[in-house]
Amino acid sequence: MKKMILSSAAAVLLLTACVSKKKYVALEENLANTQSQLTKTQVEKEELQSKLDKIEARAAEYNAKIESLKEINDSQYTIEDGTVMSNDTRAKLDATLAKVDPAKVAEAKTMEDKVNLAISHNLKNSLSEEDADGDIDVFVDKTVVMINISDNLLFKSGSYRINEKADKVLGKLAEVINSEPSMEVMVEGHTDPRTINTAVVKDNWDLSVKRATSVVRKLQEEFNVNPTQLIAAGRSQYQPLVENTDKESMAKNRRTRIVIIPDLDKFFALLDSES
Repeated sequence: MKKMILSSAAAVLLLTACVSKKKYVALEENLANTQSQLTKTQVEKEELQSKLDKIEARAAEYNAKIESLKEINDSQYTIEDGTVMSNDTRAKLDATLAKVDPAKVAEAKTMEDKVNLAISHNLKNSLSEEDADGDIDVFVDKTVVMINISDNLLFKSGSYRINEKADKVLGKLAEVINSEPSMEVMVEGHTDPRTINTAVVKDNWDLSVKRATSVVRKLQEEFNVNPTQLIAAGRSQYQPLVENTDKESMAKNRRTRIVIIPDLDKFFALLDSES
């Protein structure tokens, strides 16, 4: 009987020892997994911290650039199309517009319109003589300046020889061109539709080209304009300003058009009413 009891007790002890060992092994595995997960989490944390540090550094760099741009922007003004104008240029614009007919200023709805109006005013005043004011018209489209000079000022009817009274106007035009070597200048001859055929002029194409060439040659030879800046072109009768219904309209269409394409800085420089 005693032997049976002792055997039973030994079996219970053995069974208990086996269960405890399994739990221990399980706990060890669980601990190992936990430590592995902790290590992995620590590595991920360090990687995330590294990325965060880089993001913060980039943010600081961008903020510095934004502050720099704000400082620049404090001395600039942006026109509707994105073109940047300095406050100094804006002041010159306002000074010029103060001298322009208020009715014309009121018609200038956008800042671009006002810039074009101011430059047109300055150039026309610079080029026009009192007795030739009606013979010169200036129009600005964005940064392209177009100056129409009536043939009454430049040429006699049917001729491509330049009148001496045009020298002052062409001399002032040469000053504008010579002030900026980057300017490109196209001189266009335009005629009315009346036919012409002489010993030296075959037709209106011929006349318009000869007139443009005469102006270009005079700018080069007498006013020292760099010929690489000049282009001579003839338009004949095919780009009239108005319909050729009478003598007045045909006289308006007979013209030499000067097309000036300055760079943007020089274009804004034309706002200077004192230049």
